[in-house]
Amino acid sequence: MTHSVAREPQRRNSRSNRARILATARQELGRNPDVTLEEIARASGVVRRTLFGHFPGRAALLEALAEEASEALRGVLAVAAGPEVPAERALAHFVYSIWPVGDRYRLLLSLAQRDLGVERVAEILAPARDEVTAILARGQRDGVFHTQLPPAVLSAGLEGMHIALLEEVNSGALEDDGTRTAVATLVAAGVPEGRARPVVDDVRSAAVAATAAVADDVAAATGLEPGAAGV
Repeated sequence: MTHSVAREPQRRNSRSNRARILATARQELGRNPDVTLEEIARASGVVRRTLFGHFPGRAALLEALAEEASEALRGVLAVAAGPEVPAERALAHFVYSIWPVGDRYRLLLSLAQRDLGVERVAEILAPARDEVTAILARGQRDGVFHTQLPPAVLSAGLEGMHIALLEEVNSGALEDDGTRTAVATLVAAGVPEGRARPVVDDVRSAAVAATAAVADDVAAATGLEPGAAGV
């Protein structure tokens, strides 16, 4: 029993180191895709040996980041609005829910071509993309969203806009808690601005609660402190 108790702080320290390395890697790779493992270790405040103890090489680290992103997106889908919810509300809710894990989404896309591979990234992102496409298709059938583009194409366009806005937030050019992006998303989908703003305002409180739950679940799954999983 004493031996087991003595090992627990070591296990906690190991989990903490792993989570810190992943969080730092996500930030550093987002800034510079060519960052080395040695630079990530230094930025994480651990020695090189500790990083390699968790991740034997770059491929292992990137796969761990991919799994972390997949877990985060599963959390988003778990709190997605059901099909009985009007499409414009469901889309605004989705934007709020994915906002705190948007950095993972953005990083996956940036690593798709050169590291993880397009097919692997597409596999991870498929459930989230399918959810948005289904919401858009429903909204088009209901006359809520425009029909100038097929749902899947419109979804791809909105995804590109979200990534661009996340980059602006990260650069400091834009301040947003997801509200401005949610309004912009509805407007881009065809909802008049005068209608989009009240919808987003009405959805905000429930969506923020769901967002907090997603962030806490991601933190628990990755070993981060609650609230540390955001953009």
